[in-house]
Amino acid sequence: RLIESAEQALAFVEGREGPQGYRIHIPESIDVRHIREQFHMSQAQFAEEFGFSVRTLQEWEQGRSIPRGVSKHFLVVLQKEPDAVRRALTV
Repeated sequence: RLIESAEQALAFVEGREGPQGYRIHIPESIDVRHIREQFHMSQAQFAEEFGFSVRTLQEWEQGRSIPRGVSKHFLVVLQKEPDAVRRALTV
C-alpha cells in the first residue's frame, strides 16, 4: 500500500492523475494581460486586488518573465473561477 500511495502521489505531482482519478491541467503559457482585461482593471488595480506587485505584472505582460508555481496556478483559477476567488478573498 505504501508503494501504491507513493506512485499515486507522483502521478498527482506530475499532473498525470489526481485524487479520485481526475487530471490536473495547468497550461504551459498564460496570457496574463487577457486575464487582467477580463476584470476591466488597470495593472495597478489588478496587482493590488490580487496581491501581485505591479512590476511583476508588467514583466509577465511584456513577456520578460512568466508566472511560475503558485502564481501560475492562482492565475489559472482566477481566469476560470473569478467569483470564487473574490468570495474567498473578501473579508
